[in-house]
Amino acid sequence: MRQAMKCAGTGLAVALAVVASGCAHQQEPELAPASPATPLPERATPAVNETTVNDQIRADAPLRYVVKKGDTLWDIAGYYLRDPWYWPQLWYANPDIANPHLIYPGDVLILTRDANGNFQLRRAGTKVLSPEIRESSLESVATIPLDAIRAFITGPRIVSAQELADAPYVVSFIDEHLVGGKGTVSYVRGVGAQGHDAERYSLVRDAGPYKDPDTGEILGQQAVPVGEIRILEDGPVAKAQITKSYREALVADRLLPLETEDLVHDFYPHAPDRAIEGRIISVYDGVSAIGQYQVVTLSVGRTDGIERGHVLDIFEAGRVVLDPVKGDQVRLPELKSGQLLVFKTDEKVSFAVIMRAERAIHIDDYVRTPAR
Repeated sequence: MRQAMKCAGTGLAVALAVVASGCAHQQEPELAPASPATPLPERATPAVNETTVNDQIRADAPLRYVVKKGDTLWDIAGYYLRDPWYWPQLWYANPDIANPHLIYPGDVLILTRDANGNFQLRRAGTKVLSPEIRESSLESVATIPLDAIRAFITGPRIVSAQELADAPYVVSFIDEHLVGGKGTVSYVRGVGAQGHDAERYSLVRDAGPYKDPDTGEILGQQAVPVGEIRILEDGPVAKAQITKSYREALVADRLLPLETEDLVHDFYPHAPDRAIEGRIISVYDGVSAIGQYQVVTLSVGRTDGIERGHVLDIFEAGRVVLDPVKGDQVRLPELKSGQLLVFKTDEKVSFAVIMRAERAIHIDDYVRTPAR
């Protein structure tokens, strides 16, 4: 049985107001205090401190909430907690339920306390709200908005340079066309070799390497999806047809196995249990200023301890300016920019959705374990 984390001491007394609709306006967290300006200091490893779930309960948290169609787990956590990534400490995971972390439309959530006085959120039962809810009740509440992830499906993916080099590729289009789109018949080499024997593929383009901005290490190759393609006739030069088009196809575009969209239903927000620091190294569609629900690539992955569901704080690196009196260079304090949630991990990189943006977020901004 998953129990809520025990609090040290008696905990913080809070006033709970019953909200009929179950919705509470989400409060923005205070910015992390910045250290005094010093001449280009070395960055210290971020500390991981302990706190209690009682300290995180919102004063306007609903005592009772009926889960609605369209809710996300991040939203529901935000109704109860100042920082939604404290969800595992609050949620009472019933061992009698097949997947105790899944929540469904119609579920009734009750805020209560355990024997030690710590707050818990329990599932009290279900309530049929409408025929539509009954029909969709088998669809569990997603952790983050599905639309944010679907944007990623047509965004860059990471592969090894060798995997890209070995992939089948387009050698020409029918009638000597220079570019292809949906419905264009194409000629492909390499299908059937080295396990490439599927009927449908993702059509991608090599967009260069993901590179660690601090060490210069190549972390993998960006493969930008161009569309989808289906093999019509096998052979040394196979005949294929483009079935989906996200951008114009070109000769030398590569064929990779299709990725699935099943990315959001089997994880929940939580903070890393150790100090992690990385950088934002890429953003979907290459925009310069990054905002809420945009997908970014991070310079840390599974080897660094990153898991799906990890929440990280984002910091804008302090600018380096010239001291007008002493004449030396001074780095200004960092500014907290927001929070992100990791939804997919690779060995050396991970992909995350910006869940909260307090100001513009940029490539090369730092991501760290939240201060607790």
